[in-house]
Amino acid sequence: MPIIKILPHPEYCPQGAEVSAPAGTSICEALLDHKINIEHACDLSCACTTCHVIVREGFNELDESEEDLLDRAWGLEPNSRLSCQAILALDNVVVEIPKYSINHAKENH
Repeated sequence: MPIIKILPHPEYCPQGAEVSAPAGTSICEALLDHKINIEHACDLSCACTTCHVIVREGFNELDESEEDLLDRAWGLEPNSRLSCQAILALDNVVVEIPKYSINHAKENH
């Protein structure tokens, strides 16, 4: 089972965290399952960028629809992904949750 290392984020996991999830799970689902309440305003449907993460290690390719949507993400980097679309394979990953998102108000999911 792959391990996701989450770098420290002042709101979502101040100390950082490591969680595991089965291959085939999205990064967003894995974080939510482990009580790391990352924003996900569109309910994981690839319609917003609030679940944007930066994959520091273990990056895999993204599809064209995700790439087009990412252009609207705050703090976009070459290894940016929508965590709802980034599906875990067998390799471990290291992710950073950006400090901000495009959301002006939290959805309280």
